[in-house]
Amino acid sequence: MGFKNIPKLNNQKLYKHYVILRNMEIVGRISKGSRMDQIYLPKNRENFNVGSYVSIKTLEIDLTEQKIKQLKPYFYNINYIEPIKLQIISQITEIINKSIENENILITGSFLEQGFNFKDIDIIIISEKNNEKQIEKAIEDKIKIKTHIIIIDNKTLLKGLSTDPLYQMMLSRCIAKKRFIYKTKHEINYKILDLHLLKSKLLIDNFDILNGNEKYNLTRNLITISLYSSNRKVTKESVDKEIKKQLADTEEIKQNILNKTDFIRKYKALYDKLFEKIMEGIKKENKDKTNNKNASKQKSIN
Repeated sequence: MGFKNIPKLNNQKLYKHYVILRNMEIVGRISKGSRMDQIYLPKNRENFNVGSYVSIKTLEIDLTEQKIKQLKPYFYNINYIEPIKLQIISQITEIINKSIENENILITGSFLEQGFNFKDIDIIIISEKNNEKQIEKAIEDKIKIKTHIIIIDNKTLLKGLSTDPLYQMMLSRCIAKKRFIYKTKHEINYKILDLHLLKSKLLIDNFDILNGNEKYNLTRNLITISLYSSNRKVTKESVDKEIKKQLADTEEIKQNILNKTDFIRKYKALYDKLFEKIMEGIKKENKDKTNNKNASKQKSIN
């Protein structure tokens, strides 16, 4: 990934090994050495001459220590996240808290992957109010990062977790302002699955013009629906594992180095099978709805 794709963070310059130069202060990552561990510094720096004595302290202490301590986020299936991302989350949380009353803030999506290969930050805000665009603008104006915000109330979130596989996928791996435990009943709504499945048809029709990440997202959508419709667990790990089993290695998809003929053949077969299953499910749902309606009418007559 080129540095030109890395979002600007308050005029900070990001160097190799995630080294940041800001106001003649350098922040670096400790790397493992053969005899001694080390910190790499960029050659094009001011001050910090060879032979200079320096003081080293942890980034968590230096970067808005009090704000990060006050945040105390809860991590769900997150094994590692760059410290600078914690600072970003702290700033975002502060902006949201000032903009809207909320019960919780959930950070999810590609922002939580290692590295800086994300276009925006996906955020779910649990609140009774609704002003996504204003908050998105406030965040972009303040920290120069685009966000995609969904504001929903608890009832809608619970319904989504019960019936929508994409909600399960998003919240299987996230960072939350507050601890959350949602116990929901698994309900399959085939009409919702049909709407989501339609997106994945784009890969079949537009394979040659899609980039690797777009192909991966559409493939992930297909497999997520497949697992959910079979009452199987939906997490990023389970979806990636199934993609590799059914179609191809996820890195080959992301790097766009697929064998088109072989991949499309397997993808289309899986898509057609899932489409047929969903259509049968919709027919059954409509039939059950009609039968229940007729039963209610007969009961009222009697």
